[in-house]
Amino acid sequence: MAKPISFKQKKKKYALPPPGTTPGFVYIDSNSLKPKINLYSYNAVEFKVEKLTSLSNITEQTKNRDTFYWVDIKGLNSAELFNVFSEELKIHKLVLEDITRTYHRPKFEDYEDYNFAVSRMLSIKEDASLENEQVSFIQTKNVLYTFQESYEDCLDAVRNRLKEGKGNIRIGGTGYLMYALMDMIVDSYFAILSNWNEDMDEIEDRLLSRPDKSVMYETQLVKRNLIAMRRVVWPERDKMNDILRTDSNLISEQTKMFIKDAYDHTIQLMDMVESMKEIASSNIDMYLSIISNRMNEIMKVLTIISSIFIPLTFIAGIYGMNFAKQDPITGKFMPSNMPELYQPHGYEYTMLVMVLIALVQIIFFWRKGWFK
Repeated sequence: MAKPISFKQKKKKYALPPPGTTPGFVYIDSNSLKPKINLYSYNAVEFKVEKLTSLSNITEQTKNRDTFYWVDIKGLNSAELFNVFSEELKIHKLVLEDITRTYHRPKFEDYEDYNFAVSRMLSIKEDASLENEQVSFIQTKNVLYTFQESYEDCLDAVRNRLKEGKGNIRIGGTGYLMYALMDMIVDSYFAILSNWNEDMDEIEDRLLSRPDKSVMYETQLVKRNLIAMRRVVWPERDKMNDILRTDSNLISEQTKMFIKDAYDHTIQLMDMVESMKEIASSNIDMYLSIISNRMNEIMKVLTIISSIFIPLTFIAGIYGMNFAKQDPITGKFMPSNMPELYQPHGYEYTMLVMVLIALVQIIFFWRKGWFK
């Protein structure tokens, strides 16, 4: 029997300031990671990567209007970093608040000089649970800022495309780069669903061949993860729709054509999540039905055995009372007592009658189809 998956998993706790905190307050969680900052500079002919220790002179480093920049920030434990965005780059405090409180659903907001967006990056942990991390975007005309909680991500494919200069990624501007990152995050959902689909196929095979408790536990874990993904995919679709409808001049019409494709992907993901969730529910129902049918079969066998032995027990009980017709000591005859107690060959006759009764019952149950 397979070992059931443990459900004793610690849920992620988001850092929250005290209730009643002023709106726009940038809350830095003491347990968050120190920021690691990479500056990617690129255009049609060149690509360069530089590690930064701070953003104190980021305006000077990104002043070349013939070059696009991607400032990749991993780790949010720096009040100084957010002061630069508030004072130098004039980013609204409500936006910075949304970046540091990493529990927001995917969304898109356009401001006068920049756009702000949130995505959810999903990954499967070693214990088969779902890791749900916020990725935030601030897009200006020639600079894209991204914020992540951890140092790990699924965006290496986009970095490789930037390095190799494939496609429109170096000439499409920051809007196209933001789309490419969002599309990479959405595409990672397909890989996760593919893994779960394989798990569901394996679980279904075990369900039909050798069902045990682990089938229900593992199916329930997949179903719970599907519900968590559903809470991400629905607002992701709405966010893509908001980007398509925005009038922001920071996102070109050409980029919107690609975003329309990502929008279609989110709709496809929604269909896959819903269908897999229904399959998971049906697998759980099937498991319970199989266990119920197995119990019914066991109860039917026990009922047949009991039905056969009830009349035999009745006969054995009657002749086990030992009410003799004649007192073996005094020789006195007892009225209305058992005349068969000292019958010659009585044991053989009684056993023969009991066997005949059992055979008649077995034939009757067989003709009724109880042994199928």
